[in-house]
Amino acid sequence: MHWADEVAERLIESGREIVISTGITPSGEIHIGNLREMITADAVYRAILERGKSAKFYYVADTADPLRRIYPFLDASYAEHVGKPLCDIPCPCGRHPNYAEHFLEPFLESLSELDISAEALRADELYREGKYAEAVVTALEKRDQVARIIDEETGKRTLPEWSPFVPRCNRCGRITSTIVKGFDAEAGSVEYECKCGDTGTVSVMGGGKLVWRVDWPARWSILKVTYEPFGKDHASRGGSFATGKRISEEVFGFATPDSVIYEWLSLKGMGDMSSSKGNVLSIGQMLEVVPPDILRYLILRRAPRKSIVVDTGQPMLRLIDEYDRAGAQAESKRAFELSAIRKSPPADVPYRHLVSVVQIARDDPDKILTALKRSGYDVMHREEILSRAGYARRWLESFAPEEAKFDLQDTLPEEAKNLSDGQKRALAALSERLSENMSGEEIHQLLYAIKEEFGLEPKEMFEGIYLALLGKPKGPRAGWFLSALETEFLKKRFAEAAG
Repeated sequence: MHWADEVAERLIESGREIVISTGITPSGEIHIGNLREMITADAVYRAILERGKSAKFYYVADTADPLRRIYPFLDASYAEHVGKPLCDIPCPCGRHPNYAEHFLEPFLESLSELDISAEALRADELYREGKYAEAVVTALEKRDQVARIIDEETGKRTLPEWSPFVPRCNRCGRITSTIVKGFDAEAGSVEYECKCGDTGTVSVMGGGKLVWRVDWPARWSILKVTYEPFGKDHASRGGSFATGKRISEEVFGFATPDSVIYEWLSLKGMGDMSSSKGNVLSIGQMLEVVPPDILRYLILRRAPRKSIVVDTGQPMLRLIDEYDRAGAQAESKRAFELSAIRKSPPADVPYRHLVSVVQIARDDPDKILTALKRSGYDVMHREEILSRAGYARRWLESFAPEEAKFDLQDTLPEEAKNLSDGQKRALAALSERLSENMSGEEIHQLLYAIKEEFGLEPKEMFEGIYLALLGKPKGPRAGWFLSALETEFLKKRFAEAAG
């Protein structure tokens, strides 16, 4: 049974109303590493709906969190905004209401494209609307109990001036430089003192926020969350989940949600993704080069506790071809079903072959279809095929290694004029024996027969072919590559190369 089905059945059997929650801070570009949380939650949500049960599904954007520092992608002018809530900081491009929305808007658009239907909630709005008000008062009233829980779980000691609620200074706007000096539970107000010299009073409704270790369990009780996936950093000993569990149950009187812990996604050769370090691959970038189904499959083909290394080079092509076969294979069928959103075209053409055809045809739609038909593929679904060809072209432009790129030469390349006698004899034989409508497999067998006949090593045989057509010693899989080209063109070129 797929892990998502196991979680779904466990949640249904609990008898509680099912509320799924996720949360990501829009402090920088929200990348595909962050996406693992959303897709992990969505898989469970889908599995529940498939069983005829209802569930609520929330994505909470932590827009009330402060800007921690000047990240590499920000200019020096943002120094004055460090410590302010993200919702109160200017948009980097000037086209959004604030800093948080600058990164949130494209993320929400990506969720729509990925067919993830979570209801988006903004933390700053929840605070202003008073959704957190009762939790803030409770946390302030039980400050000593909350501090003791944190101390016991982390092994550290909270400072005497520590508070579970951080007010926003009325003068400088920061929430990282204030100290609570008192509060009035009945009035719902908090007195503060700020390092900037200001003192004043703010409301528990939008005048600040709970610190993360208290905010998270408070959110569980406010939204009545029964399931939430989270990253392994929160699951470490003394981490925010350990403290959150106790605070939720002992302070807020709410049962800890069921959960799944997930591992990170990392970039090949670059390590774990981090928005603050600028080491990211954005969701938008990925959706330019792979259909949304395949991005979902990249994550759902692995159990949450298994790490995923994202390699955008040749392994990405293998992943796409794997997805195209997955629906017919028992071990991967469920991951395929949870990934499929019917927005990607039917995969009748191996993606690696389509990458070659796009280059052969130089992006001409009619020539792409002609080349595929020549290779023996059904081209009835024209629009779907051309849609996927567009993904292939963008992959070539953005991520393809040099060895995957080629340019079919209009004339015999200079590099092909120094072939060995054995290579020339082999190409002459190939010119004579190629015939119309040969499949890629048939050409592949022919190439090996000619290689044996003339005593060539495989490298010599294929190098001669690539030099004659591309002017470089390597290229795509020869048999299927040649099947996409006009037979008459190949016969003339190989005859010319043979001298």
